[in-house]
Amino acid sequence: MEFRFGDDELLRLYTEADYLGKFPKEVVTAFRRRMQQIVAAEDERLFYAIKSLHFEKLQGRGEQRSMRLNKQWRLIVEIEKGKPKNTIVVVAIEDYH
Repeated sequence: MEFRFGDDELLRLYTEADYLGKFPKEVVTAFRRRMQQIVAAEDERLFYAIKSLHFEKLQGRGEQRSMRLNKQWRLIVEIEKGKPKNTIVVVAIEDYH
C-alpha cells in the first residue's frame, strides 16, 4: 500500500534505526512493525480484518482512524482516496491514557 508521513518526526522514526524521538522504545518498535504491515497491505481492508489492530474511525476527527500499537498508544492515520490505490497518511502517535 502507498503511504506518506504527515509529520517529519514520524518519517525519522521510520528511516533512522537509532532515533526514538519522544517515545518509549517499545512504542517505536511497535510503530515500525505496524509500518511493515502498512507497506505489505494491498489496501486498508486488511487492517479491518486483523482484529488485534482495533482499526477504527475516530469520532469527531474527520477521516482519521486509529490503529493499536499497544494497550496505551495508537497510530493515527488518514486514508486518501486515489486511483488506482488509496494512500495511507501516517499522522501521529498518540497516548490514549
